[in-house]
Amino acid sequence: MERRRKDNKSGEKSQRQLKVGEEVRHILSTILLRDTFYEPELDGVSVTISEVSISPDFTNAAVFIVPLGGGAADGDGSDVKGIIDALRRVAPMIQQQLASQLTIRRTPRLKFMLDSSFERASRISSIISSNSREGEAD
Repeated sequence: MERRRKDNKSGEKSQRQLKVGEEVRHILSTILLRDTFYEPELDGVSVTISEVSISPDFTNAAVFIVPLGGGAADGDGSDVKGIIDALRRVAPMIQQQLASQLTIRRTPRLKFMLDSSFERASRISSIISSNSREGEAD
């Protein structure tokens, strides 16, 4: 009897991808917390890893981060860009530490990106609340 492979064309992540992504997220958070590498731009900076999205072949991982404090004080995003750039520079060192703690055969290549979902959700929430206030005033 021939085994049929499920082709996941809908874009949904498999259970294994979700599980490995969550494991990578936990390990990365402990690595960043310990701060075992030196990068001047990351000195004193705290980030939250909101999600790690693993590719189907487990070779790449998109790490979505949010700097604590919401980002740049001047509003142009330069501080956030500096943090992302610094994380990309130390990614090989972080990946090496990740490889020693990860339980899968291959260590995914890390790509750090800003998670804008919180900002988008806040914007949508403010639009909804302003529309509801206008509806009550009518």
